[in-house]
Amino acid sequence: MRGTPQQIIEKYNQLHRDAQLSNDRVNAENFAQHAEHYTRLLAEAQREVDQRRDELEAQNRERQAERDKERNDRMQAQEQAGNDQPAAVERPDPRETDDLGAQGPDAGLVETPEEKPQQRARKPRAPRKPRPDNRDGAATTPEAAE
Repeated sequence: MRGTPQQIIEKYNQLHRDAQLSNDRVNAENFAQHAEHYTRLLAEAQREVDQRRDELEAQNRERQAERDKERNDRMQAQEQAGNDQPAAVERPDPRETDDLGAQGPDAGLVETPEEKPQQRARKPRAPRKPRPDNRDGAATTPEAAE
């Protein structure tokens, strides 16, 4: 038999009903047992899926609670620092700014094509003037013709 577990269960149940209607008690019992077996397998698989989903949800809730706690701790620390220093200068978020100590020619940064200076477009060249044809060795200038 092919199909999803639910389709297999339905097929065995249908075969069970057909065997009962034809008064074939042996095949009816056989198909009923097969349907029951697949029903148990499907129920067990569903329990495992539900258990795994519950575990993942619990882990996600724990992570979110930790993030919320850290955020609250940071906010309280900033508020306390603000109360201790009335003329405090606003500090930018360290995640948003670059490391100021790592500036210089060898900062470990990689140059990307976007950062390279753009080359100016060259002016198109004028077409080349044609050369005089001196194949036969005779001069084509008026002075040489005299």
